[in-house]
Amino acid sequence: MNTKEIFGKIASRYVLIHMLAMCLVVVLLCFGVKYGLEFYTHHGEGIVVPKIQGMTYNKARLLLEQEGLIILVSDSGYNKTLPADCILAQTPGTGAKVKQGHIIYVTVNSPTSPSFTIPDIVDNSSVREAEAKLTAMGFRLLPAQEVPGERDWVYGIVCRGRRVSNGDRIPIDYPLTLLVGGGNIGESDDFEYVDQSYSEPQETTIDDFEEVTEPATEN
Repeated sequence: MNTKEIFGKIASRYVLIHMLAMCLVVVLLCFGVKYGLEFYTHHGEGIVVPKIQGMTYNKARLLLEQEGLIILVSDSGYNKTLPADCILAQTPGTGAKVKQGHIIYVTVNSPTSPSFTIPDIVDNSSVREAEAKLTAMGFRLLPAQEVPGERDWVYGIVCRGRRVSNGDRIPIDYPLTLLVGGGNIGESDDFEYVDQSYSEPQETTIDDFEEVTEPATEN
């Protein structure tokens, strides 16, 4: 068989029809996969996440379930200006488009303020170091109270009229007062500060603190 006959068979109508059919099948297969996946995954469709921040958990849960979404508590925080069990944050945020059955993670407001352990600052740090550590933790500090001792050295901490020590757990919204040395004793003098109204320290709890009403200010 010579070259002319070989090309003649390749270029025959039968072969060309089969090649055209194969190309058509490939094109249809590509379009089928593309649009089939979009239909299966609901491409371009989505549920707009509603704003639930500021709602109570139960109200937010009902709203999300009506939209076909799931709510899940991932963290808790504390904001004393908002009611307990209130939604503080949500992920994804308001306006985001998600698929049906997507999980919305929320942070809820705790009914009580969190407590933190007093770090090792009493009789172990200067007033600047103590203030930096406590404010970084979120504590609010009242003006320091001067006591006999080395200048700018922290000799104690008072919380709502009671002396607290290193390692005590104190609610974050309770203000603290540092007892700071005024520098009115000699460096060579022995000194031990004793609060006459304070007995041996025991484990401190929230119930140990008495509620103190601050005096009203004059207009």
